[in-house]
Amino acid sequence: MSVALLVRYATLSGSRVCCRAALGLTGIHQEDPRRALHTPSSPRCSNSRFDPDSSGRPTTWDSFGIWDNRIDEPIMLPSSIRYVFDGHGGAEAAEFCHKNMEKHIKDIAEEEDNLELVLTKAFLEVDKALARHLHFSADASLLSAGTTATVALLRDGIELVVASVGDSRAMLCRRGKALKLTVDHTPERKDEKERIRKTGGFITWNSLGQPHVNGRLAMTRSIGDFDLKTSGVIAEPETKRVSLHHVHDSFLALTTDGINFIMNSQEICNIINQCNDPKEAAQRISEQALQYGTEDNSTIIVVPFGAWGKHKSSDVSFSFSRSFVSSGRFA
Repeated sequence: MSVALLVRYATLSGSRVCCRAALGLTGIHQEDPRRALHTPSSPRCSNSRFDPDSSGRPTTWDSFGIWDNRIDEPIMLPSSIRYVFDGHGGAEAAEFCHKNMEKHIKDIAEEEDNLELVLTKAFLEVDKALARHLHFSADASLLSAGTTATVALLRDGIELVVASVGDSRAMLCRRGKALKLTVDHTPERKDEKERIRKTGGFITWNSLGQPHVNGRLAMTRSIGDFDLKTSGVIAEPETKRVSLHHVHDSFLALTTDGINFIMNSQEICNIINQCNDPKEAAQRISEQALQYGTEDNSTIIVVPFGAWGKHKSSDVSFSFSRSFVSSGRFA
């Protein structure tokens, strides 16, 4: 199998595309060309990830990346890390995670062999480091900056460990079927709702029937969102460990909710299985999310495994109504 390229597409104001390449995986980051990308310098205040200023245009910031250290860190031989961060309330939290997560993982892995514990400790330490970073800022609005985080560690080509907070997802395609590795942290989950209420927070629903913590945040776990820490929003991730079987496992896909809102996991799996390589797959998923009217930034990373191309499916039908009901915001 040929080595894939990492290609990052970021459409700014619907006209400019930026890309970069590296060995190891394919990732696509696609902005909705119908609206401009709002940067941290924008005067807009973002309190809700769906419609921060009642303009009808949600503002989010996504970040993704790869860390592939094959020399200095023994656990990364020939292993690597893939991640997506989907920010809200500004770009600060997602950018901070993008710059600092790998260092925390590397430092902790020097002392800890259990990768689930490595990721859990790294999430919590990055959250604390972000709090210290924002403490020196005079901008009080940054207290509402936060991000989802979905991180996948692969050790020795066999052990796959995923950790997540928020509603970005990880999915493994095994025997042509989607195996979900993450569960969205939303106020609709009974266990999450109970924690929020026991901590003193409350759940409200907006006009679209979407639940929010304290009327502001559509997720119950995140990195950042320090104004909601006393209301039960935590940075501790849920983790999952699986052993890869390369004769059956085709790929790992990491996605943000701009894609998850439009396509369910099996639909994503079916579409990717039709593609010749991960680059084409990531591009197709991102473009299809835009075609079907996603209202959020769309980021996907596709990591090929041994069974790539063995489970081509003719079932690539799409049902918006089914996807609408089964998406992370409503399920």
